[in-house]
Amino acid sequence: MNTAEHGGVNWTICQECKGQGKKSRRLSKKVRLLYQKATEQFEKTKGEGTAPDRPKAPLYPCPTCSGSGLVAAACSPAVDKENYPHVAIIGAGIGGVALAVACLHRGIPFTLYERDSHFEARSQGYGLTLQQASKAIEGLGIFSLKDKVISTRHLVHTVEGKVIGEWGTRKWMPDDVKTAPKRTNMHIARQSLRLALLEQLGGDDKVQWGHQLVDFKQDNDTHITLNFQVNGAMKTAKVDLVVGADGIRSSVRRLLIDEDTTPLRYLGCIVILGICPLSVLEGVASPLLDSATIFQTANGNERIYVMPFTADSVMWQLSFPMPEEDAKALSALGPEALKEEAFRRTQWHDPVPQIVAATLDTQISGYPVYDRELLTPALLENNGAVTLLGDAAHPMSPFKGQGANQALLDALSLARGITRGCRPLSNWKAAGIRESVLTEFELEMLERSAVKVKDSAAAAEFLHSEIVLHEGDEPRGRCLKRNDA
Repeated sequence: MNTAEHGGVNWTICQECKGQGKKSRRLSKKVRLLYQKATEQFEKTKGEGTAPDRPKAPLYPCPTCSGSGLVAAACSPAVDKENYPHVAIIGAGIGGVALAVACLHRGIPFTLYERDSHFEARSQGYGLTLQQASKAIEGLGIFSLKDKVISTRHLVHTVEGKVIGEWGTRKWMPDDVKTAPKRTNMHIARQSLRLALLEQLGGDDKVQWGHQLVDFKQDNDTHITLNFQVNGAMKTAKVDLVVGADGIRSSVRRLLIDEDTTPLRYLGCIVILGICPLSVLEGVASPLLDSATIFQTANGNERIYVMPFTADSVMWQLSFPMPEEDAKALSALGPEALKEEAFRRTQWHDPVPQIVAATLDTQISGYPVYDRELLTPALLENNGAVTLLGDAAHPMSPFKGQGANQALLDALSLARGITRGCRPLSNWKAAGIRESVLTEFELEMLERSAVKVKDSAAAAEFLHSEIVLHEGDEPRGRCLKRNDA
């Protein structure tokens, strides 16, 4: 599907694959016969031992929609209140808006609630890198991001400027190769991606702004009553399904799971973030600032990571170990103190100190880094028609760049699950939304994201150790996995 041709159109699910983006091939005769033989053998044992698993049909991208699950339409599909549950989405960050968009394309009724009063009410983070989700956003009707930047080179330096690692398409592809690689890292400002999603939704007036969730109650008739505080008054709403997409300090999660069960877990370091326009770096001529290069510099304790933010600016992320109370105190001092600390710690090779010095205080923030212990299906299985996604379900450190990626994949997975589990004649209302949709969704989400949470926590440790100075043309930490294998 050509990317540029489909901007500004409406989307509906592909009927060939029912919006799943993939189709099933028939099982081969050999596989069918092996399963039949194993089943017959199990029956002969009169149920002793383990029953053979039914083989799953192999999947392939749907050729009609090129794997996106969507096709262009004259208008958005009509809301199907008869067959689908009404979904309350709590939180209008990346994951929440993505779920709303995926529901819109499928005619699933939804209401998107956000405690902030408007789109720009608070910082939504800085830049992010789309990896697995660079394909998933096509499943949300976004085939081109006008503000994206593609990186083709990644360097690791010592503080003196010695290159100790390099990878990326510019290193591995011959200069005369003109075709773009299939896999690239796409960088975009978080708010730019959020805005692109809101445009798919029809604008930010599709969000119920200023709604702070207070609590909810599941009724015997399967409906859920939500209570919000809005402009100092209480407001209620009734829905069939609640999805907490409200971040690492999720109100929905707190109401489902006692905070002491899975408390915030400090990862031992603080992050200071900044955005620096290239235009303010007067007299700094560096090939590292070509808007297509990522570089990081480390000394085994402090580490700075610099990536393209837009075509004419960079984002930097400085991180270093610090006791939790000290990290909280430094963060509370505000941008000026954070910048001063960052500058003091980064008197390294050019253009690192120049970038930090030129960054305006208004473009600097900092915070202690946390995640939570991995959720288990058992902690969610008794929560009825309520579930979580994104950072509310599996918060992780920023060091592997996976938070937004996993949230987008969660959103698409849940919407596709509702389409499958609540199709006409599915009898989901009698079976319950948990049995019909949520159990399968949560199992897939938790299994997929678990390795990302673990890797991100591990990175918080090894990026601030001697391991980061390992010489090799590969991402830091890969040598650890190789040694562990």
